[in-house]
Amino acid sequence: MRIFLDYRPALRQRTGVGEYVHQLAKALGNRHRDGELRDSVDVFTSSWKDRPSAEALGELAGVAEVIDRRVPVRALNAAWYRLGMPPVEWLTGRRYDVVHSPSPLLIPTRHAAQVVTIHDLDFLRHPERTRGEMRHTYPALVARHAARANGVIVHSHNVGEQVESLLHVEADRISVCPHGVVPWPSPARVVPGNPDGRYILFSGTLEPRKNVDGLLAAYTSLVGRRPDAPPLRLVGGSVPGADAWRQAIANPPLSGRVIYAGYVDDALRQDMYMGARLFVLPSFDEGFGLTVIEAMSLGVPVVASNRGALPEVTGGAALLVDPEDIAQLSLEMERVLFDPGLARRLAEDGLRQVRQFTWERAADLTYAAYGRAIEARHGRARG
Repeated sequence: MRIFLDYRPALRQRTGVGEYVHQLAKALGNRHRDGELRDSVDVFTSSWKDRPSAEALGELAGVAEVIDRRVPVRALNAAWYRLGMPPVEWLTGRRYDVVHSPSPLLIPTRHAAQVVTIHDLDFLRHPERTRGEMRHTYPALVARHAARANGVIVHSHNVGEQVESLLHVEADRISVCPHGVVPWPSPARVVPGNPDGRYILFSGTLEPRKNVDGLLAAYTSLVGRRPDAPPLRLVGGSVPGADAWRQAIANPPLSGRVIYAGYVDDALRQDMYMGARLFVLPSFDEGFGLTVIEAMSLGVPVVASNRGALPEVTGGAALLVDPEDIAQLSLEMERVLFDPGLARRLAEDGLRQVRQFTWERAADLTYAAYGRAIEARHGRARG
């Protein structure tokens, strides 16, 4: 099987989709490095100015080739998604069995089975929480592209059910392929509950879907009751419109208590989690929740939303709250912070829960999804 994987989301800061694409490419490539499987994976990048880093290329040693073209991302996306051209065969000079888009929109090809990944459908149900291409392009095209795709990959059963009900995709074209947890670069002695953690951690893009307003309100309530509560550390990129949150944390009562650290690169992520006493993710919707299982994998107890895929992914190993119930969110954070027994129990449950999430398993499930997509394409052609 010859596989084409669009790597472009991983060219810049690897948050969300970028991390998924990089780890999947790495795992698929490693799956074939021993030479026993007669398959190959090409990863495709295109940008006018961004190139894969030397570190990223080193981790992709197992892929057959990194095909890099100096074509602006916006221009290529417009041509691919709106015009259905140019086909990947024209861009690469190669022929593939499967072409995988890590977005909900198809990549044109003359010969290959077409696979898309739908991470969530929040952009369709709540466009007011999105921006850019996700707001102006995805909602108009996603149903049409999903109908034409030979295979649709999702990361949770929750999203799979939405794809089936909202986009009317048949269940046999939907494959659930959960994320994995990357083995941390340096061995660490994990102490369940992280009793020496110095802060409450939130990791994710500062955007409306992550419920940053609710988190700041809950933390304000918490420190009003418990002045000895640890500081709140916000880690991740931000979107236009995040200035209001930055202004809020710069003024009383949050000034000096909430720290916005911005994007943290891979080399510092392990230390970021290891320094946390509690991880909190009160999102209105999550298609998976990768940062939750990363925190769990290092023994950090979790308070998370009861929306989207988070109940499925946490599997009973986190305290779940209604993201719109600020009082409940604040009280559950307080419980974990000041009840060492509860924190330890949650952390131990989390360590057991994350054992099922590996990128090797994700690659195997994705590879099986490719096989089904190829069969589906052949079936359509015969039909």
